[in-house]
Amino acid sequence: MNDSRAVLTTLLHQVPPFLPEGAEVMTMTVELPPGSPGTPPHRHSGPVFGYMLDGEMIFELEGEPERVIRAGEAFWEPGGDVIHYQAGNNLPDAWSRFVVVMVGVPGEPMLTLVGAHELEARRDRRAPRKDS
Repeated sequence: MNDSRAVLTTLLHQVPPFLPEGAEVMTMTVELPPGSPGTPPHRHSGPVFGYMLDGEMIFELEGEPERVIRAGEAFWEPGGDVIHYQAGNNLPDAWSRFVVVMVGVPGEPMLTLVGAHELEARRDRRAPRKDS
């Protein structure tokens, strides 16, 4: 007998610290070539939820140690004032792809780069790194 019921699998259950009033939501895929460092340090105006489709990503948020996200794993970040240091391809010989759903403040950019001056001023908030 063929069971035609849908199978639902929870990948991530998270209560974000805030949702912007009148939030805008954007869903996109991100494709990183082999060894790409990804977007430089940045922040998002609201929370971001993602799912790794292929490959691996080095993921680092302010106050948390860097970690590797692998295909089939979900991730999130709170957005707001938190700096997102890394979202780079961890593989030197293969592309990595992930999908993200970004919740943003109306009229503000979904992603804002963080300058060197601010990175220096907040360096005490960055978790110790493997290479330091």
